[in-house]
Amino acid sequence: MSTARVLALLELLQGGGTRRVADLADRLGVDERTVRRYAEHLTELDIPVRSVRGRYGGYRLAPGFRMPPLMLTDDEAVAVALALRAGPDSTAADTALSKVRRVLPTRLADRLDALLSTSSFTATPRSTLPTDTGVLLTIAEAARDQRAVEITYTDRQGQTTTRSIKPYGVVRHGERWYVATADRTFRLDRIGAASLPKATASERGAARVSGVDPARAVLESLATTPWTHEVSVRVQATVEEVQRRLPPGLAVLTPLDNEVRVELRAERLDWVPALLAGLDRPFVIERPAELRDHVRQLADRLRGISSRPVDVGL
Repeated sequence: MSTARVLALLELLQGGGTRRVADLADRLGVDERTVRRYAEHLTELDIPVRSVRGRYGGYRLAPGFRMPPLMLTDDEAVAVALALRAGPDSTAADTALSKVRRVLPTRLADRLDALLSTSSFTATPRSTLPTDTGVLLTIAEAARDQRAVEITYTDRQGQTTTRSIKPYGVVRHGERWYVATADRTFRLDRIGAASLPKATASERGAARVSGVDPARAVLESLATTPWTHEVSVRVQATVEEVQRRLPPGLAVLTPLDNEVRVELRAERLDWVPALLAGLDRPFVIERPAELRDHVRQLADRLRGISSRPVDVGL
């Protein structure tokens, strides 16, 4: 069931009067049966939706009913907002978001606005809530207001430092949140704390940086992370063909004459041959040389599996 459309139905009913089912279905972009299902769902939530029978019947709210203020925690508000933002129906989601924002405390609503204006997704996420909502909201405020933010950060070697960063935005990629800056990308789950120092004179009223795509910056940063092995392969394909078969942010693609150079970083090489096989195009390994052994081993395993007799039982 679409949470965005259920909230949009409630918003329409709060306009007052009796709303015909056909009109509601048209406004919500669903059929009349679905409208009735949404109305039943609101009733189950103890919202007094009344059914009016007759030629001009439909649904209305009980006289005098008004939605009480939403006393949401930061985690709850972020979860609702991001679920609506990531949903497929932008019209209904925008209506629902506007409604939710109007009944939030002013400070939380402002922080939520900062998050929605600075966040982006590289793909539709399966789960959207970060490990620390407070850190996410603080960094989103800094990105919106073009301010520096103080963070404690633990790198992949386990070393924790305190530093000042100036974020462009926050990005959801795969199962993680990332923070894009001019110099590098930070994993949100490795940020232990974040605080906004008092704004300097140059920061107050600063305009947002134009032409910066935080999602693209994160993807490029992930593709060039300095892992143990630097892999370079020439593939007989177009950039578009290779892009369709690789996860976003995994590799840097450089078009050549009738080929594409695919460059990526890897801690281990054992998974790379299967990735190359999935491209389904001829390729030449430029480096590292040991990758050729891994490719041969995969080819030998596949030949062995394919040559086994098939036991067909009756």
